Amino acid sequence: MTAVCAVGLGGNMGDPQAMLERAVNLLRLRPELEVAGMSSTWKTEPVGGNPGQDWFYNRVAVVHTDIEPIPLLRLLIDIEGLLGRVRVERWGPRLIDLDLLFRDQQTLDAPELVLPHPRLHERAFVLHPLAEVAPSWYHPILGLTVAEMLERLPEDGPRVERI
Repeated sequence: MTAVCAVGLGGNMGDPQAMLERAVNLLRLRPELEVAGMSSTWKTEPVGGNPGQDWFYNRVAVVHTDIEPIPLLRLLIDIEGLLGRVRVERWGPRLIDLDLLFRDQQTLDAPELVLPHPRLHERAFVLHPLAEVAPSWYHPILGLTVAEMLERLPEDGPRVERI
């Protein structure tokens, strides 16, 4: 059965806009994925990690697929590798980051993947673009829509700007 998934894309090294486009193109080239929606790009102040990092560029893709969550995560990690991602530092600068945010209403708590993404509801850089493409998606644990989660973000959080 085909599932509706959301994939977060982000990066802040090199030319982040170009890297996001390359990642989207690689998603579209996969026959087992149908990119059904794409947010605009959002520029976000870094959260955590080393001070002085460049701002991150973020997007969210809505993808339809029959792939189960763990194999889908591996596919996303493979795409990161094709784009030159080397995992060095948590919350550090990166060329590209692809995160599986949700797969329908599925919940999963595995060592390599938690669904929905465990910090999705706290992150303006995820919720703003997600609200463009899936505002009514319902978080199966929190019982809130994306729009409601976005409304609950603190106003003094990291700055986020649509490009």
